Amino acid sequence: MNCRASRINEQMKLAAANAIADIIGPEELHPDYIIPSVFDRRVGEAVAAKVEEAAYKSGVARRQRATSDSEF
Repeated sequence: MNCRASRINEQMKLAAANAIADIIGPEELHPDYIIPSVFDRRVGEAVAAKVEEAAYKSGVARRQRATSDSEF
């Protein structure tokens, strides 16, 4: 994680769960498909972004927010 969080807290866990849940849109949702596949490429990016945001908001991030992607 780019923010170098000092620990994983409940806000970050909840952000990860919400990111996973948000992957499945209403048009895809049905009784046999409520959790995205582990092979769904959208999951990793969505979880990483939401967890990083939660780390900044909850104060466990040890690195300043990047101003551009070219820094990493």
